[in-house]
Amino acid sequence: MKVILLENLRKIGSIGDVIDVRRGFARNYLIANKKALHASKENIKEVEKIKAQLGKKDQEKMKGAKKIFESINNKKFVIKKLSTENNELYGSVKPTEISKIIFEKEKLEIAPSMIQLIKEIKSLGNFKVRIDLHSQIQATIDIKVEAEETT
Repeated sequence: MKVILLENLRKIGSIGDVIDVRRGFARNYLIANKKALHASKENIKEVEKIKAQLGKKDQEKMKGAKKIFESINNKKFVIKKLSTENNELYGSVKPTEISKIIFEKEKLEIAPSMIQLIKEIKSLGNFKVRIDLHSQIQATIDIKVEAEETT
């Protein structure tokens, strides 16, 4: 299915690009989240007209992402979880928990979908986590998982 991008998307394309993607990805993600339009002749003309506005919006998003990047990049956050005697967690640390910790400590709202775990956090220790703030800006934070209680 051919779509026109309304945002710069990492590894996919930039504003105004007409790309061919799978129908489900287009319908369920790109079009549903207003990141793209179906590539009809009318929509292509419309996007050409509003390309400058879309570029300005993207620049504003990038400025916001840079501010967040400067305040959280390379910071360390501590999460306390229940663990076993051999330092394994009951369950794992999920992006929603990381998002809550960042909000509590820094008062910044980061969607769990922006948080990319480099490897699953299932034990005590230090872990690197990447946060995709914008298509061109990624921050890295350290997550230290400590034992809350041992059973």
